[in-house]
Amino acid sequence: MNTYCSPNLYVALAHYPVVNKRGDVIASAVTNLDIHDIARAVRTYDARKFYIITPLEDQTELVKTLISHWTEGAGAAYNPKRREALETVVIRQSLETVSQDIAERHQGVYPRMVVTSARNNPGVISTHSLREMLESGEPYLLVFGTAWGLSQDCMDAADHILAPIQGNTAYNHLSVRSAASIILDRLLGDRG
Repeated sequence: MNTYCSPNLYVALAHYPVVNKRGDVIASAVTNLDIHDIARAVRTYDARKFYIITPLEDQTELVKTLISHWTEGAGAAYNPKRREALETVVIRQSLETVSQDIAERHQGVYPRMVVTSARNNPGVISTHSLREMLESGEPYLLVFGTAWGLSQDCMDAADHILAPIQGNTAYNHLSVRSAASIILDRLLGDRG
């Protein structure tokens, strides 16, 4: 059981601005499994909200339909635990609108943005350092990218870049939902 107060950590899965394998900035498609699995991790570790970021109207409608099924429809009655997890999901069109939403929840205080990457970047912070920062009570937004990762502009705009997860081999290609679960455990998991 956690021995500290749950921090003001928000999680976002960005489908834009991300890059494809050629490095072009794109908007990627939403993946059903990512939504379900990351929402369950967000709920398990008591992060505040899970934002899905997409500017694409058809993808927004897809997410709304999926969420509605599990929070209001037959799925809500069939699986109340899934409903509880998916009630953490908020859909927004951009990182800016996510930051504004969080600021409204915190009397005008905008979150510090921490981005993730599977690549090594200069000046990264460890999950241990971020865990200590979260104790301040300030809001933090932890952003995961889809496709081949967040755009360089997004990385440059962040307050911090989290060090990548390192396995015990040179292989480094976790799914975003696996990476999110590992990082949330390192940040918010019980250390007892």
